[in-house]
Amino acid sequence: MASPSMSSPSLPVFEARGLRKVYHTGELDVVALAGVDLSLQAGELTVLLGASGSGKSTLLNILGGLDTPTSGDLRYKGWSLTLGDEHTLTLFRRNCVGFVFQFYNLIPSLTARENVALITEIAPDPMNPNDALDLVGLSHRLDHFPSQLSGGEQQRVAIARAIAKRPEVLLCDEPTGALDVSTGITVLEAVERINRDLGTLTVVITHNAAMADMADRVLYLSDGHIVKEHHNATRMPASGLKW
Repeated sequence: MASPSMSSPSLPVFEARGLRKVYHTGELDVVALAGVDLSLQAGELTVLLGASGSGKSTLLNILGGLDTPTSGDLRYKGWSLTLGDEHTLTLFRRNCVGFVFQFYNLIPSLTARENVALITEIAPDPMNPNDALDLVGLSHRLDHFPSQLSGGEQQRVAIARAIAKRPEVLLCDEPTGALDVSTGITVLEAVERINRDLGTLTVVITHNAAMADMADRVLYLSDGHIVKEHHNATRMPASGLKW
């Protein structure tokens, strides 16, 4: 199978049909996704909203190639990820997707610039680490270690690291979950800027309903289903969010 990055740009970035994920724990089956259909387009900012256990993280992990569905079909720009072998999924994760998690996972002994450079060294067409850090407002903190940075600054380094390989997709799992409100908004402003300036399809999962206003589209999950979809006629700037 050819590299997923070679697919046609006219197709949806993601198209999922009937995605199910069942976890087998002893004699108990836990249904995390119960037949999800969705289509995600280039350049949009989508928020997945729902309570803990609704299936948000499972869906995000499957979109990012970190997990595979029990059944159903997931396509990235026309390529079937559900039929892809581990080599294809590795290329997909490496070249096409940037991940941001609740916890920053920075290497303590490396500076902000060096943490970002870890990704640029293996990417086929990376940004300069300085440019990636400038995009998230940290050009003045290039040579600081994680212990010298605030929580919000560390999360912005993590975002810079995720986007330095120029991924088509940025997947954010509760990116403000460990932060206070003002710091969280600063982080969301960085996410917003990446989406706007680079045109990166951005998917943010959260249980915080206030974040819905910054999205083009909001998908509400409950018990492994998408139960509602909402389109915002205009997006609220992240700086205007309150919770």
